[in-house]
Amino acid sequence: MASLNWLDWLFISIYFYFLIAIGMQSVNRDSADDFAVAGRRISGGVVFASLAASFIGGGAVMGTASSTFSDGYVFLFAICAFSLQTVLVGQFVAPRLRHYQGAHTVGDVMEAHYGPAARLLTGLLSVTVCAGILGAQVLAVGTVFHLLLGTSKLIGVVVGVGFVLLYATFGGMWSVVKTNVAQFVIFSIFLPVILLFEVSHAGGPEALMASVPASHTSLLGSWTPLAFIGVFASFLLGETLVQPYAQRAFAAKDPLASRNGFLLAGVFSVGFYFVTASIGLVARVVYPDIEPDQALPTVVSELLPVGMSGLVLAALFAVIMSTADSYLNATAVSFAKDIYVSFLHRGAGERLLLVVQRLVTVVVGVAAAFFALSAPSIIDALLLAYNLWAPTVVAPLILGVVWGFRSRIAGTAAIVAGGGAMAIWRWELHEPFGITALIAGVAVNIVVYALAYVLDPRAYRLHAQAEAEAEFARTASANVAGVGLGSGPGHGSGPGLRSGPGPGSGPGPWR
Repeated sequence: MASLNWLDWLFISIYFYFLIAIGMQSVNRDSADDFAVAGRRISGGVVFASLAASFIGGGAVMGTASSTFSDGYVFLFAICAFSLQTVLVGQFVAPRLRHYQGAHTVGDVMEAHYGPAARLLTGLLSVTVCAGILGAQVLAVGTVFHLLLGTSKLIGVVVGVGFVLLYATFGGMWSVVKTNVAQFVIFSIFLPVILLFEVSHAGGPEALMASVPASHTSLLGSWTPLAFIGVFASFLLGETLVQPYAQRAFAAKDPLASRNGFLLAGVFSVGFYFVTASIGLVARVVYPDIEPDQALPTVVSELLPVGMSGLVLAALFAVIMSTADSYLNATAVSFAKDIYVSFLHRGAGERLLLVVQRLVTVVVGVAAAFFALSAPSIIDALLLAYNLWAPTVVAPLILGVVWGFRSRIAGTAAIVAGGGAMAIWRWELHEPFGITALIAGVAVNIVVYALAYVLDPRAYRLHAQAEAEAEFARTASANVAGVGLGSGPGHGSGPGLRSGPGPGSGPGPWR
């Protein structure tokens, strides 16, 4: 436990006060568009800060430090696959997502290309993945309170979830984005401070490197090439365009802001991962006998001076809570839009949608706190669904958004086949030949998609921007005349396009 004095507690209290003050500035936002995508008005710089704050969570900090303590910089090289993925998405996918006018969720886009069944499956996967990651962040908040402040996990979970619920329920995406930016600034400044104190305590860079085991600075360390490829692939594909990240693309004020935000976040993450990995590496030299999971907590409690401990703890809370609020909002938006409005209450208007989103925010937040405290194994089970995202949604989503492919059969079949293959490879075959279930599932997903697309007589591909614009204009006119705009794909609007692939074209009853 860190030895804190009144100054440390003051800094921690100020952090929570400003978190609420910033978050509550947006409580009067009263549209579903504001709640889900911040009115589609955020700049590239805000996309950058909010996106980085969303994917840099407890695992990215404490997990990276712990893994580098054990295995060395090989883990840093592997996790940089996530940085590469973010840059590639920013260059090729995120700007196109911004063209889907009216889209709030990944399910919106999937329905535009593959029909309502694909939307439902995507929505269920989004909700499960987001809920699992949210639960892990809630548990991380409780753990930090327990290890570094000496309180019970119950107090930590209640405080963390309570503060996030207070602003995320009423302010939605606007509140989440504003607090994300503040949290990003805090942890970007103060987490590198930990590394500076560590290096100084170790006697400087030269003395430090002389004491680091040689295996900890080599490319593969003690890993086999196949093991490295498996972990690299997991970071490259595992979280590609999950709901919180896709929301940032939808929320950008224009495609350029979306592109720049993702590119900057990807580049920034390389430096940030280097800092957190180096914290673990230096801890290996300074405290070689501790458990790997204690690398970061030990450094905070043992090395930092009075006052600085409070600031760094505030930075740790910022890291975890910025991810928690993003995934909480994403879970609510996915459930309300992809499941409730699309299948349970098709006639729901915007006001009802907003009420449902807020209600689901509260329910999911309370449930995450309960499971984190009383049944952490449920969180573990939900996190297993993390392995389902890449083998089901990623390839069809990118093929649809970037190349304009459309096929009800191909999209749905690929989702089911990829998920089934992943499950069988992992739990029945126990990952033979050292090939991870994620890689096997992605391979099956792509093969089945290709076969189904070729065999589907209704398969269609948008070939030109003008064609996309004309088809969308015809569809929008039909929707206005029929049901009216404003409640999502299949209910009068849906993600449309100013350029690039979008709904409303291609043969078949879902046109």
